[in-house]
Amino acid sequence: MIPSDKIGIVFGSLTPPEQLTAGAALAERLGLGELWFSEDCFFTGGLSGLTQLLSATREIPVGLGLASIATRHPAVLAMEFAGLARTYPGRVRAGIGLGGRGWLEQMGLLPRRPLTALAETTDILRELLAGATVDRETDTHTLSGIQLSFPPATPPELWIGAVNERGLRLAGEKADGVLLSVLAGPAYVRWVRELLPRHAPITAFVLTAIDEDERVARDAVRAAVAMFLRAESASALVGKSPYAKEIRTAVAELAPSEQLPVPDAWIDEFAVAGTPAQVRTRLTALLDAGANSLGLWLFPPEHLDDQLHRLASEVLTSSAAASARSDALPGAAE
Repeated sequence: MIPSDKIGIVFGSLTPPEQLTAGAALAERLGLGELWFSEDCFFTGGLSGLTQLLSATREIPVGLGLASIATRHPAVLAMEFAGLARTYPGRVRAGIGLGGRGWLEQMGLLPRRPLTALAETTDILRELLAGATVDRETDTHTLSGIQLSFPPATPPELWIGAVNERGLRLAGEKADGVLLSVLAGPAYVRWVRELLPRHAPITAFVLTAIDEDERVARDAVRAAVAMFLRAESASALVGKSPYAKEIRTAVAELAPSEQLPVPDAWIDEFAVAGTPAQVRTRLTALLDAGANSLGLWLFPPEHLDDQLHRLASEVLTSSAAASARSDALPGAAE
């Protein structure tokens, strides 16, 4: 069985914002280990989503996965993270990264040197959140004598999301934790684990569906897997898989309006979808490959409550500690 503190839930683009608080509260009552909010353009804003998850829960760590360093000035981002870290001390994971290149190109915000921008922003955030005054011209931003009026007593953890080797090495050097995108299969996770320092925590996001009928579960994630495979076909997420050549060939042959056909074998490599026993086995494989925890993006999103209950009762270990915490939380007796 899998300890529930190794498993978190990812909220974000497919969850209407008004439903976030109920889902977050239920996940905590069920004993899940962490929550993440995934900012995808143009659905729900990351900082507002992160705030809703924090406000609906009491103890569970909550992370933003992730804020694009191109869409927000680091001084503004530090100000936002500082306010949340002061209000919810010890619970905030401030996740940053480049963000989706397609979205940045839509907004005309793709940095000239993305990794340089990420490294510089990480350093600036650490300094500002520690209460320092920053006076610096970077490759992307200008900061002229900027200091936070309300820095947190304990700065939040800074996590970096990355996909390819150079970004991952930068994350391993500068971050408190490393976020891996959905499609992170066991082979990719093993490769990332070998790149990073042994002490670096890794959380991998996972497209997940649970059903007694494995065909139903696979179909629940098939469209999402197709979308992400098409977007990431050139990246290491696909390149480190045994299906890299055939996926890249299939993507190259697609017309712009066509959806990528996704056979079951690809779903089994890039997602976790199946019966409770199959889901347990595949989650264990990702943890054994080197992930410290997994953030599950549950499908179908309109059945979130049902998927959460099935995850807790049919897949994960039900620990006494989780039960005790659940009993103490609002709505536990409902």
